[in-house]
Amino acid sequence: MTDSQIEEMRNHLIDKFDLTRDLSDEEIYSFIDEEIIETGKRRFISLTEKEQLRRKLFNSIRGYDILQDFIDDKSITEIMINGYDRIFIEKNGILTESDHHFSSPEKLKDIIQQIVSHVNRRVNEASPIADARLCDGSRVNIVLDPIALNGPIVTIRKFPEKPISIDDLIRYDSITREAADFLKKLVIGGYNIFVCGGTGSGKTTFLNVLSNFIPKEERVITIEDSAELQLQNIRNLVRLETRQANTEGKNAITIRDLIRSALRMRPDRIIVGEVRGGEIMDMLNAMSTGHDGSMSTGHGNSTKDMLRRMETMMLMGVDMPVSAIRGHIASAIDIMVYLGRLRDHSRRVLEISEITGLLRDEITLTPLYLFQEQGENKDGRISGSLVSTGHALKNTRKLEMAGLLKGGASCESE
Repeated sequence: MTDSQIEEMRNHLIDKFDLTRDLSDEEIYSFIDEEIIETGKRRFISLTEKEQLRRKLFNSIRGYDILQDFIDDKSITEIMINGYDRIFIEKNGILTESDHHFSSPEKLKDIIQQIVSHVNRRVNEASPIADARLCDGSRVNIVLDPIALNGPIVTIRKFPEKPISIDDLIRYDSITREAADFLKKLVIGGYNIFVCGGTGSGKTTFLNVLSNFIPKEERVITIEDSAELQLQNIRNLVRLETRQANTEGKNAITIRDLIRSALRMRPDRIIVGEVRGGEIMDMLNAMSTGHDGSMSTGHGNSTKDMLRRMETMMLMGVDMPVSAIRGHIASAIDIMVYLGRLRDHSRRVLEISEITGLLRDEITLTPLYLFQEQGENKDGRISGSLVSTGHALKNTRKLEMAGLLKGGASCESE
């Protein structure tokens, strides 16, 4: 059936609904089945068509229309909507254009409003950019026209139904067992860790994995623009999420506001999903004032590039000499982890480095593990692993206090 015929059936169904009460899924399916039977009396509909039509009608009423099939497909990791008539999907690491599209720009806009309303967000011509999430935790970014010249743009980053574990990352060759065990001890020992990398490198996933090493008896507060972290083992967990300003441009709750409030909640650790601006000052203050084991992520093309970006972000929020800013960063962060996406689209840990202080007013980084490429197989898959550089971890005090220094990895002590 054509899109217009399906839309006509949908509108006819909605006219039958009792809008004074919330219908169950079973009731909606019952109405849909009756509508398909009536339509089948006027034209032949095969069994396969009936099943597809039933699903499409339900998704257009209760789900996210044609998006619902993409959302339900566990092998799809990214959905990119470039206007109502062009959709791209990433499936098993390969980006392809879908032959599905929305029936009209208005239909896409209806779906967008449905998405943002579920998380109390707002997007319109006055505020054309918004971040949101789906019920399954998938991250959504929306940019409306006229900012987006080819119509509403929606990018959905999906996350696995079962959170990825460190064993999964080892199986995917994203990290070695030795490096994973080393990081686990650092997390337990309360080292402040910053994860950086480019877009799509797996920063949030990796931060989630590291967070699950936190001892379960600790009180942890997570702070995010749009809640994505899925900590499994922490009972005393507080999850905070920012809030957009209202239509008058007031009552916004920023990451800076949440960090300051979190400090009054007696946290053992604070985990900030991502820093992009002046909030980095508050995060570093938290790391430096008794909240050992705090973690965060940021966009950077290398560990050194990330440190330079941190300096820039801090200058956006405070008037301080660069030397003082670098000293603050060096005293707050213990470990930098850099993730990358290689040319075969695999996500790997490429570097684990320790911040060892300042030398001539420059932050000193000592690489502990570096990724070494060993070649490609016939399918183009890159082989290689994270290899110890032989440098010893200089700051061992936290490991000593946690009783974790003995019998560790080669990078744990001099």
